Amino acid sequence: MYDYLIVGAGLYGAVFAQQAKAAGKKCLVIDKRDHIAGNIFCENTEGIHVHKYGAHIFHTSNKEVWKYVNQFVEFNNYINTPLANFQGKLFSLPFNMYTFYQLWGTATPDEAKAKIEEQRSKYKGIEPQNLEEQALSLAGDDIYRMLIKGYTEKQWGRNANELPAFIIRRLPFRFTYNNNYFRDPYQGIPIGGYNKLIEALLGDTEVRLNTDFNDQKEYFRSIAKKIIYTGEIDRFFDYRFGPLEYRSLRFDHKFMKGVSNYQGNAVINYTEKEIPFTRVIEHKHFEFGEQEDTVVTWEYPSDWKIGDEPYYPVNDEKNSLLFEKYKSLAQSDSQVVFGGRLGEYKYYDMDQVIASALKSAQNILENGQSE
Repeated sequence: MYDYLIVGAGLYGAVFAQQAKAAGKKCLVIDKRDHIAGNIFCENTEGIHVHKYGAHIFHTSNKEVWKYVNQFVEFNNYINTPLANFQGKLFSLPFNMYTFYQLWGTATPDEAKAKIEEQRSKYKGIEPQNLEEQALSLAGDDIYRMLIKGYTEKQWGRNANELPAFIIRRLPFRFTYNNNYFRDPYQGIPIGGYNKLIEALLGDTEVRLNTDFNDQKEYFRSIAKKIIYTGEIDRFFDYRFGPLEYRSLRFDHKFMKGVSNYQGNAVINYTEKEIPFTRVIEHKHFEFGEQEDTVVTWEYPSDWKIGDEPYYPVNDEKNSLLFEKYKSLAQSDSQVVFGGRLGEYKYYDMDQVIASALKSAQNILENGQSE
């Protein structure tokens, strides 16, 4: 009999397992995939750690989370500085003085502010009814047309004037020459890839891969006092109220022998709607690799259906109401705690997943609570 059955060997499950093991509990971790680490899994290709499920850059302002992960792995000092490609021209992200100079030739903050205000002025007084109107009222024509519109429509699979305005609540403009994408003081990539972190968290915890909880629910319920479930909450309940919606992704990974440097940057976004992929990732740059070869990934957004990998929850009003039904159902099951991106139907950054798992572990292990 296990104290805890943890469904999912990703970040949430691994953190919970580490905390439970440290408290002397007997744990079993299962995962339906053939590898640990969930979506932060890295595949070693000729010494290059390939982010198989898209670029993951660790960043946080939470000092406790940063101290926690640094117990297990050492991080490098990678800083995320993505670029945007529009019709073959490159622009710095996030929107900063480099971006404004590349767009308009403005060299000072006052010049850039005046240009943005000029572009926004025609949309003043309009109450935005959709994402397009919201973005235009915040940024004006040039930034919206070149750097927001196409990328957003590809990401969500529908026109910007059909998307709710709340998706873009604000646009961060930086009037400094600083293209560090995140403002968080702690950033980096685990040296040796994210698998090192998950392996260290799991330690000697028993792990079974290629094992789907939902295929053997009653058996797994019978062998554990408590279950930590990090899969899709609607699937757990056999889609009783209908499926929640997600956006999915498809990745085209290419090993390029003899190409030491394909694009000169880890991440370049492609913002034209006519180009089907949203970004191109060159993985070696996450770890300042000097290999003679490289691995490059083209990332394509896609519609989601049951059986596809769910990436981004569609947190619109319809799905939020549906999730509340599942959440209410979940609260009536005292054996199971739902956590993580899929269990909570919430978009989480990695540090938020860790913080959530630590809080949940503290509540359950110390107080016997699930909230």
